[in-house]
Amino acid sequence: MSLGLLTLHLHLAGCTSLKEKRRRLKPLIHRLHREFNISVAEVDSQDQWQEAVIACALISNDNGHTQRSLQEVVRWINRSWPDVTLLDDHLEIV
Repeated sequence: MSLGLLTLHLHLAGCTSLKEKRRRLKPLIHRLHREFNISVAEVDSQDQWQEAVIACALISNDNGHTQRSLQEVVRWINRSWPDVTLLDDHLEIV
């Protein structure tokens, strides 16, 4: 069994309130869950308007599958969400 945890530090340019930040993050979190069948949550920087830290978790029976799937999340965000800048990503496989 393999547990993968991907932490993404995002910059949301142009957000002027926490309400606007939530409005922009909610569709991203929903699409990540739907596209990759992973658990996703905002885990840090909740009080900052233009920054967000989200965590994506995946459990599978194959380390390789877990790693490939979570690396694809990073590529997908860079490709599909041009208004979100990925500042940093960290992948842990347990």
